[in-house]
Amino acid sequence: MMPCTWPTTLFFLIWLCNDVASKRNHTLKPRVVLPENYVKEMRPPARKGQPVIVEFSIYVVDVNSINVEDMDFRVDMFIRQTWSESRLQLPEDIFEEGDDHVTLPPEFFDNLWHPDPYFLNSKVTGGALHYRQRTPEIAELTHKFSSVTLYRNQTVRYSARMHAIIACQMEFQLYPMDIQSCPIYIESFSYSNQKVRFRWSEAGVTINPELKLLQYHIGQPLRLEETNGYMIDKDGNYSRLVVYFRFERQIGHHLIQTFAPSSLVVMLSWFSFWLDLDAIPGRVTLLVTCMLTLVTMFTGLRADIPPVAYVKALDLWMAGCMMFVFAALGEFVVVKVLDKQYQMNKNKAQESMPRIIPVIRRFLQRLNGDKGSCGTIAAWEGSGVRCRKVDITSPTSPAAGTPAVHPTPSATTPHVVGVERRQSILQVAWLDADTGQERVLWREIDKLSRVVFPALFLLFVTMYWPVLLLKTKASS
Repeated sequence: MMPCTWPTTLFFLIWLCNDVASKRNHTLKPRVVLPENYVKEMRPPARKGQPVIVEFSIYVVDVNSINVEDMDFRVDMFIRQTWSESRLQLPEDIFEEGDDHVTLPPEFFDNLWHPDPYFLNSKVTGGALHYRQRTPEIAELTHKFSSVTLYRNQTVRYSARMHAIIACQMEFQLYPMDIQSCPIYIESFSYSNQKVRFRWSEAGVTINPELKLLQYHIGQPLRLEETNGYMIDKDGNYSRLVVYFRFERQIGHHLIQTFAPSSLVVMLSWFSFWLDLDAIPGRVTLLVTCMLTLVTMFTGLRADIPPVAYVKALDLWMAGCMMFVFAALGEFVVVKVLDKQYQMNKNKAQESMPRIIPVIRRFLQRLNGDKGSCGTIAAWEGSGVRCRKVDITSPTSPAAGTPAVHPTPSATTPHVVGVERRQSILQVAWLDADTGQERVLWREIDKLSRVVFPALFLLFVTMYWPVLLLKTKASS
């Protein structure tokens, strides 16, 4: 008896262990929760004329990049879809003690009816929200990180992590203070709004609180919309969910890299107004260097955004700064031409003075013979004789013991002082009526430019920034 009992007992123990192990490794078969007449191609039954309600929630993990050249952005997110499936048969033994749900592997999803949402503005081919993707990268992500959860109340929840490259129609009129509003459209591909209707759940769209972007700030709260309008591409009414991401560009980078340096370059060009015209190489070099610096700076900035057909806010700043530097360079050309004219008039006056002195003397002698003599050479002023002593050999400075003639404009006598200057259209020099000192036009322009240029630039800045801030606030 004993030799026969031990093999039988050993065989029974091995069979029992294998049976327990097989029960532990048992996978839930679809037919355990699905009836035999279940057809996954048919949507769950609903009240007459009522669509199946599918609720969506999104948790944004990361926004990897915002590509302004291609006008898109890449987002990583968790997406959850929830709907009611009344055809499920859920036995109690599939739930663990105390749980009201059971989580199944993603392969079980193939045996269920499920909605067919997709990203309308996704640049990725086959950007649907279930794990059967055409793109290998998307398929690998969503296949590994997805699950199906069944609840006791016959609710199905499908969760998946995926990424998508979303197209966004960006506007750069206010660059670099632009605000980009980039929507994500989630739409049913084949079910009209009479069959399936999408809704946002109470959670809606949530953004990772630790998410930080380099040049942008994600505006909160996000704007969510639900539409059931007519879709031209499908010739019918379809349900659509929309979430708008508002990317606000941070101005700090451009203040340090663009606005502050360009303002300093414009201010540097004003130092040329304190340089004398004799320092032509230094003055020209300073202004040309400022102009080339601005051109190089703004050429590099244009590489950061795609070329557009309209004028951007940065273009106006660029044009304003370059206009001020160019105006300073033009001011130098003007004062140089005026100085040359002044020197030519001065040389002509000095050359013609020896020929004018004998004429003056004969004229004064004739006046003295007609009007009387006062012991000096006199000037006839119409109402009487006025005598002054002046050095007639000097064209400008009077000397004691020498008379000078100063006829009034109403007299018919010729003008002696400044006769050559009055022949020019523009008076490049004149005598100050109060001080009697000679004032040169180009020197006065330089002095005036020292005040006018900073004042105009300050006016430009005070108009530029308030207008830009108001437009930015209006666009948001």
